[in-house]
Formats: sequence, C-alpha cells, structure tokens
Amino acid sequence: MRYFVTGATGFIGGAVVRLLRERGDEVVAVVRDPGRARHLADGGAEVVRGDVADRASLVEPMRGVDGVFHIAGWYRIGVDDPDAAWATNVDGTRNVLDVMGELGIPKGVYTSTLAVNSDTHGVEVDEDYHFAGRHLSLYDLTKAEAHRIALARSRAGLPLVTVLPGVVYGPDDPSAVGKALRDLLRGRLPVITTGTAYSWAHVEDVADAHLRAMDRGRPGEAYNISGESRTLVEAVRMAGEVAERRTPLVVPARAVRAMAPLAAGLGRVLPLPDELTGESLRVSSGPTYLGSNAKARRELGFAPRPFEVGWPPVVLHELAGLG
Repeated sequence: MRYFVTGATGFIGGAVVRLLRERGDEVVAVVRDPGRARHLADGGAEVVRGDVADRASLVEPMRGVDGVFHIAGWYRIGVDDPDAAWATNVDGTRNVLDVMGELGIPKGVYTSTLAVNSDTHGVEVDEDYHFAGRHLSLYDLTKAEAHRIALARSRAGLPLVTVLPGVVYGPDDPSAVGKALRDLLRGRLPVITTGTAYSWAHVEDVADAHLRAMDRGRPGEAYNISGESRTLVEAVRMAGEVAERRTPLVVPARAVRAMAPLAAGLGRVLPLPDELTGESLRVSSGPTYLGSNAKARRELGFAPRPFEVGWPPVVLHELAGLG
C-alpha cells in the first residue's frame, strides 16, 4: 500500500512512518523542510516539500495514494501565536481533507487529541462526549475546531477515521512532557501541582493504533487511543524513584490557578518564559485530560502497554542521554 503522511518529522508521525515502512508500505512524507527529513528518506520514505497550510502543495503528492494519515499539528503551550496555530491546525486540516475528498482517496486517518474535551474533571470520557465551554489553551481551541471540521467531513461522506491520543510519551520526546522529565532528571523541576492528570500512552502504541485505525477503523467513527490515566504527581514520583531523583515540591492546584490571572497581566507588559504564562499556569493548575479507550480496544484491538511497563525505560533512556 502507498500512504500519504503529514507531520512525518514529528514525534507521532515519525513513529507511524517507521511502522509503515517496517511492514513494507510505501510512504509519501510531505514536509516543510526536507533537510530535517533525511532520516525519513534513509528509511525508504519519499520525501516531498509541502505545507498543510498550502493547499496546492498537497495535490500532486497525494494523488493516487491508498490512504492519508493527517498527523501534522501545531502544539505549543504558553506561546501566543494564533496565526501559526490556526494556519496549521485548522486551515491545514481543512486543506488536507478537502484534497483527499477531491482526489477520491479511499481512506484517511486524522489525528485529533483528547484536549478537544478540555478539563474532564476526573472522568474518563468516551467518544460521544462533547465539550461546551472555554478551552484552556490556544492548542485546545484550534484542535477542537479542526476536530469539528473532521467530523463534518465524515458526516458528509468522507471515508475518514479520527483518533484521539492523550499524553504521548516515549524516548526523545520533544513535547512539554519530555522537557519536564529532562528537567526533573537535571534537578530543574522545582514544583508540580496536585490534580493534573492525563491518559498516558507510549508513542509506539499510539503509532500502532494509527495503523489499526487505517486497517480496521470504521469510516465516520472516532477512537480514543489513550492509555492508562495517571496524575502528573504519580508520573513524576515514579520517574524520581527509577532515576533516584528527589521529587519536586507538590503545591495545591488552587495556588497555581490563583497565579494565572497575574501572569496573564504581566505577560502583556513583560516577556515571560513559556512555563510561566497565564495559559501555561491554567493548563498546569489541576485539569484532567482523560479518555476511555474501551472502544479502541474493542474495535481496533488496541492494547497499550501498562504505564508501569512503558514509563521506566523512557526515564532510563533520558537519564542515559544526560551523560
């Protein structure tokens, strides 16, 4: 089979490309900077210059493929860049899905996120849950709009399967989770907050779920491809035990929430580190981004490794990388 993949230089996208190539599929990877994608070419992928925000650049590379994996996304917390967020997450999704429909591609998988549900207040919600309210971050907001577009295209007949990962962890994670882990190992993570919780899944399991969604997923359906739910405090304490590092100070979420408006005000007149902006403090002040993966287990055969199995090797890998 021949697949078109966006976001192939990213954490999830790179893992999806590796699995596709390992099973013998051809991959067309559309990237903005081919110089950053030499590892994909070395792995046998066809690397093509393009940008999801540039609709015209998608047409020829997508023509004639058997399926589309739209994984590309703008993911930054605490960074106020609405133009980039909307261009990639919203306009980019609309472009990819519209070209897919116009070319009559047989099937697609769109990578959404549990963040479209915002704070679930401790409940592992299923795919029928719909959040109504104010989102905590620009990322959440724009991905929610992209999710709405994907569902609308599905209802209109586009053969699209939507997958919703939770927090994705793994070796060399470039996200805020990976940075926090490396800060912990360096002794530079002074505090963490109570309450904050995620549904954690290893990147290889999330990538495998993408292939399962393409192979087995029902068009028009959405699947939470999330792992076990754990609080941030639990994850950090486990990492500290594995790496023999001291656990940071645990502060009440309400204290962090109280600081968010002040940080937002200061951010209008002073440059603040990404971790200290009002948005970052809101996201880290006790929300839960949780989802039930029962449907994905039942219909896709999704079987993510237990957190206690997947997390310690990642911690040790990052520890070894510190030299």
